[in-house]
Amino acid sequence: MNYITRNVLEQVLARVGAVAEARGDFYLIGETSLVWEDHRSWTDEIEVCMILDQGAEDVLQGLKGVSEDLGVTVVNEFPGDVVPLPDDWRERCRSIVAGAALRLSHFDPYSVSLRFLARGDEEDYRLVLGYLEHGWVSLDEMDDVVAALLPRFSFETIAQDPAEFRRKYKGLQQMAKARGG
Repeated sequence: MNYITRNVLEQVLARVGAVAEARGDFYLIGETSLVWEDHRSWTDEIEVCMILDQGAEDVLQGLKGVSEDLGVTVVNEFPGDVVPLPDDWRERCRSIVAGAALRLSHFDPYSVSLRFLARGDEEDYRLVLGYLEHGWVSLDEMDDVVAALLPRFSFETIAQDPAEFRRKYKGLQQMAKARGG
């Protein structure tokens, strides 16, 4: 396994950006976002989400090629496949490169936080605590987002039990308060 640093991410994104016909949105997710912003020194996989108007196949081939060349794992996942997304998720994405045909952003940190909390591994909690620590999310706003989305969990996602998610969210709140958050 090769560790993915900011330098490796820059190489990957340069290759993706070289796909001239690609148009749409390319998002970094989770630890990948934290590495890009130098809030974390490395990750073991690159997590992205693509919502492309054109050039998706070229971008996928570029990602496959760079992952093979560099010996890294690239995961393409849409957080909305795991948890319902709030209506305003696009407005909360954090732009990295705007105005280009292929816009690069960090996916909505609230939606990403909910996606990782839904899985609830120890590393997932650390990721969300990192988002809290760096001001990407706040518990007050997260409370509102969670309250709005909980009724939609059982209707829009297959594997989400609202009671189980509430338990995981309460665990996150306790961890954040113990850290002084």
